[in-house]
Amino acid sequence: MRVSHSSTSTHPSRARGRRPAAVLLATLVAAATTGTLLLGHPGTAAADPIEQCTATTGAIVAVDFSPWGGGLVRGCDAHPSTGMNLLHNAGFTTAGTVHDGPAFVCRIGTGAFAAGTQYPTPATEPCTTTPLGSAYWSYWIAEPGAATWTYSRFGADGQKPKDGEVEAWVYGATDLGGTTGGPRFTPAEVRAANPDGPSPSASSASPGGSPSPSASPSGSTPPARTGDPAAAAAWLAGQLADGDHMANWSGDAPDFPRTALTALSLAGSGTQDAALRKVAAYLAAHADDFLFPNGTAPDAVPDVRAAAMLALVAEATGNDPRAFGGRDLLAALTDHVCDGVQGSRCSAAGDFQGAANPWNQALGVLALARAGVVPAPAVLDRFAGVQCADGGFAGTLIRPGQHCESDPLSTAETVLALHLTGGRPQVLDPAVSWLAAQQQADGSFLPYPGGSPDAFSTGAAAQALRAAGRTAEADRATGWLAARQNADGGLGPDEWTPDSEAPATEQAILAFTGTDPSTVLRQLNAPQPARTPDLVKAGGYLADPARLIDGHYYEGFPDFADFGLTIDTAYALAATGTDDAALRRITDFLDQQGKDRSERSVNDWTAIGTEWAGGGSIGKEALLAEIVGRDPRNFGGQDLIAALDQLVCDHADAGAGCDGPGNYQWAQSVFSQSLGVIAQFRAGHAEQAAPAAAYLRGLQNADGSWPSLIPNSHTPDVDSTAIAAMALDLLPDQESGQAVERALTWLAAQQLPDGGFPGSAGDSVNSAALAVQGLSLRQGANAARIARATEFLAGQQNADGGFTVAADGPRDSDLRASAQATGGVTGLSFGTLSHRLDDGTGTPEPSGSPSPSPSASASASASASPSPSPSASASPSGSPAPSPSATVPPSADASRSGAPGLVVDAPAGGGPASGGLAFTGTEALELVVPGLLLTAAGGAVLIAVRRRTKAAGGSR
Repeated sequence: MRVSHSSTSTHPSRARGRRPAAVLLATLVAAATTGTLLLGHPGTAAADPIEQCTATTGAIVAVDFSPWGGGLVRGCDAHPSTGMNLLHNAGFTTAGTVHDGPAFVCRIGTGAFAAGTQYPTPATEPCTTTPLGSAYWSYWIAEPGAATWTYSRFGADGQKPKDGEVEAWVYGATDLGGTTGGPRFTPAEVRAANPDGPSPSASSASPGGSPSPSASPSGSTPPARTGDPAAAAAWLAGQLADGDHMANWSGDAPDFPRTALTALSLAGSGTQDAALRKVAAYLAAHADDFLFPNGTAPDAVPDVRAAAMLALVAEATGNDPRAFGGRDLLAALTDHVCDGVQGSRCSAAGDFQGAANPWNQALGVLALARAGVVPAPAVLDRFAGVQCADGGFAGTLIRPGQHCESDPLSTAETVLALHLTGGRPQVLDPAVSWLAAQQQADGSFLPYPGGSPDAFSTGAAAQALRAAGRTAEADRATGWLAARQNADGGLGPDEWTPDSEAPATEQAILAFTGTDPSTVLRQLNAPQPARTPDLVKAGGYLADPARLIDGHYYEGFPDFADFGLTIDTAYALAATGTDDAALRRITDFLDQQGKDRSERSVNDWTAIGTEWAGGGSIGKEALLAEIVGRDPRNFGGQDLIAALDQLVCDHADAGAGCDGPGNYQWAQSVFSQSLGVIAQFRAGHAEQAAPAAAYLRGLQNADGSWPSLIPNSHTPDVDSTAIAAMALDLLPDQESGQAVERALTWLAAQQLPDGGFPGSAGDSVNSAALAVQGLSLRQGANAARIARATEFLAGQQNADGGFTVAADGPRDSDLRASAQATGGVTGLSFGTLSHRLDDGTGTPEPSGSPSPSPSASASASASASPSPSPSASASPSGSPAPSPSATVPPSADASRSGAPGLVVDAPAGGGPASGGLAFTGTEALELVVPGLLLTAAGGAVLIAVRRRTKAAGGSR
């Protein structure tokens, strides 16, 4: 399918292909007076007799025609699949707009009123663009037993009616929050009341709208096979218009979202670099056209989907999202976060302005997190507000109290975003469980209950499940996709449309390669290292039972565990993903307050709860919890984040370990200060960490470097500069960004001729590894330096898998240097490193590694901007027969106060009086639907120093 970049459908990813029948029918529907093509559902199937719907069976829809002198017309669908099907199968016809396509309901008609004329008529509303909020068809839901109406922003194609549900369409003025302009009749006045009516058939959807896992229509389970991403990418590249972009559905304009997703998919394949370069260049050259579809006026707000998609393309191709197409795409996201309800652009605090749905919200989170920017806490908290009781996520950014129906595509996208950012298992874990439960017996996924298994939904789910560590389910989904790959390399959307189409093929490529839009990396024209370290051997060296004893290390003192080194090694194992069993032993030892030979636990090392508590050591422990998906507020029996909050000094006091306001108590190195800042920001405590971040910025030297120790000696240090840059890169403010740029400029200039970096030990392995992590914050600008440093580290690895301390020192392997080298060479910043241990995530992708491997992380998406009466487009149900329609009891007295007029049942057994085309149960004309899915140990924390005698009268 060709997707319009300006569609206003509420659900972003019901991406469907252009079916041959749809193309033919679309040419037959035109506006009578203007000759303008209208995309819609011109006819209906035979409506079910009203008696077929009961209080427990089928669904009722009521349409109020009182603005045109009519009454209330109701209809029945005995086996509803979507709200749109309910409307059509109950005897109503609809028309969309030229701008939005058929998913937006602009007109409604019925054979029970005015001979089937659709209202409003063309003389009143031409239906060329999205109608104003002062006059449009609004959509309302009353679930079984509900006494009041709930405004639906989810859209009719995304709504799955429950047995006994009542829905209503009302024309007039309604705000997007649904606080005004609701139905003037109650659900009870139109609800089915005959409880003894027919029972649901065996084929009806399960109560509650959740699909029960079942075999695909063919009844066969696809063979376990691997798809061919290279062939799929070759087919996809062949669909590019002029070799550099995707065109919209009509072929007369560029489809920017589809072009961006194509770029990510081609990057995932790794086999179409020539086409990828052209597509990336096209997007950079047309960035403003995508970001500002209505023009670049001074007060123009960038489109959040565009900013996020362009940022992801920049990141995936090794470019800088802060300077892509002449725009700072990350600032376009961070500068436009809602602080409350604001018209149609902000449904709640934490929304990206104009996001409208979890797809765009997640897309923005993915773009920021991939670039190392921690989204504002309110942005991440917003996901909990759109999580339904069953664990899935709604299809729109609903407000409290609004109808919440879990959607598989929204859930898949949000799982990816939450997984990448980490730290919210209470939200993420139920979502993963819900998504896995939706998988059908053959490995596929349905786009909505009652639908047909499709490649788009299955590809998106496969990406999310692999990121969440559900490898078996992801493999089954990928096998289903592989079995449906066509001879030309592409994939069709479903069994009803087997011909290859771009949306299905894009998602399949990412699923085949085990990547998604937040992890894929194909750095164009980047130098590659001649050799790289063997991370499997390095992991084996670190996890050797002779070194790792009962989940911890002894180094230097035989009876005293080195807790700092133990955590450093856990960071390294998390970065490489080579030994989750060893990582779990370390994590459990710390979390369960294991004791070393001298009966000391990690709490004795951090001194938490005492006047000697150190911000650096507590921050280091909290960061490990965040990296592996544990709760830092309940790790090792302590609330580490609350402890950090309390350790931020408010004034200088040397006796209390406070160099100045913002210094963490007893954090006497830049490394310690940086670890505390990272831990607090990752935990969402940006406000509490602000003084600590300001203090860290204040330690930067004039040349851009940072010193090693606090108080500031002004002696530049590679290790400290790298970790400080990682910490400040999490902050969205301009001052921090400038500090990071100065730091990386200085850091790059320190590289030695052999690729190494100077440190306290000479040509230092530790410093080279940290420099790789720091420079990888701007990988595109530093690719050559990263490649040379990677070669240097490879040259310092010994046969046993360990690393030397320095190139100009002894050749023996050193445990501390090996831990830093192993994790550092991946290029993963401590600010974004995530390896969810407890749900078995796969190997994280080395975002800074010149030769990345697939990993678990997060995906992309997209959607459309909100519209007054969204009818989110869903993919065709695939049912060759019409879905029945719904029934209502005898109407209330028409003279009742507030009633719109006589209640009329839609005619059963036939279509509208005007004799439109028969509706087949498959939304044949839904042509335009957006479908985007789119450690350092910290140079030995100085604990001994803070255990000196306090100065008299010292206080924090």
